[in-house]
Amino acid sequence: MEFLDLNRQYRIIKKEVNQAIQKVLDSGHFILGPEVEELEGQIAKYCGVKYGVGVNSGTDALLLSLMALGIGKGDEVITTPFTFMATAETIVMCGARPIFVDIDSATFNIDVDKIEEVITKKTKAIIPVHLYGQPAEMDKMIRIARKYKLRIIEDCAQAIGAKYKNKKVGSMGDLGCFSFFPSKNLGACGDGGMVATNNKKLAEKIRMLRAHGSRKKYYHEIIGTNSRLSTIQAAILLVKLKYLDEWTKVRQKIARHYSRSFGKFINLRAPFVASNRTHVFHQYTIRVNKQKRDKLIDYLKQQDIPTAIYYLLPLHLQPSMKFLGYKKGDFPVAEKAAREVLSLPIYPELNINKEQNRIINTINKFIIKQAREMKNKVFHFRAGADNTGLTPFIN
Repeated sequence: MEFLDLNRQYRIIKKEVNQAIQKVLDSGHFILGPEVEELEGQIAKYCGVKYGVGVNSGTDALLLSLMALGIGKGDEVITTPFTFMATAETIVMCGARPIFVDIDSATFNIDVDKIEEVITKKTKAIIPVHLYGQPAEMDKMIRIARKYKLRIIEDCAQAIGAKYKNKKVGSMGDLGCFSFFPSKNLGACGDGGMVATNNKKLAEKIRMLRAHGSRKKYYHEIIGTNSRLSTIQAAILLVKLKYLDEWTKVRQKIARHYSRSFGKFINLRAPFVASNRTHVFHQYTIRVNKQKRDKLIDYLKQQDIPTAIYYLLPLHLQPSMKFLGYKKGDFPVAEKAAREVLSLPIYPELNINKEQNRIINTINKFIIKQAREMKNKVFHFRAGADNTGLTPFIN
């Protein structure tokens, strides 16, 4: 069994994908061809915004968004320490400083109630991450941003199609950043990304930044970079976008089946879905205490069932972020999550009856095995506090 089997998806839509690729090859328009513009329009419409700008990757979507907002040396950007490296890395690449805020223990997203504590005169923006496919708490964040005149860049890399109070992610901040990495819910056959926005000026600036700061050939108004979305990748994504909502519904069905099955387990916590939010389950992530998690991983591996940990080490403890001066214990909720999270296979082509039920039954056997081992432990006795009785304890 694969943790994610991309070949299954390709086989289902192989004819459409191959035709789309062939059309681009026949046209010869490999850079910013018509498919890129079409995808930009369709993603913008899908997210409920006016503009989409195709870029080379989700990382570049974040980087160019920061650049478009003029964020640089001496500035601070607030974000979460429990996410992929790109979120904080791009802040550093701009010359600014990431300021971390601990996460909410239930959703794994940034704890909005702690944001105001770290705002300074240097703070310019907030980057919430809609982790695993569940939107962060946006209403209060937007109120804070308005109060302090801060920008919001939504990191939607794992959450395309997710909704917060009926608004799609990427439509609530100043800019929304998407990744089309192959493993994402909407994945290309290579790298790709998109910036979504309602701000015409920001959209125009990002278009310039992705093409060496140029609006017309060989005339460079600002310093930019090379971050253009490949026409072939755009063509592939146009095919897949038609199926995205259908695939999301299957992911949600698989997630519900997992959660119903795990509801009876005391030592295993299924994902929490906050009210007024639609979770698209890029990952299905359970929580198990560290000691049991390691044993569960080994047990599942023996049964040829793969798992993954997103993320094993919070960003504030990464060697590359040592210069920020954070230390172990600064963000205890994120650190505890890193010790306990475990993601199980979830993708639309996963066979629920055969594969998912085997995963569930194997985890069930592990839980029963652990319970029996606890039951079979030898009970010793020690004198009670008043020396009048004996109190049992497990060795």
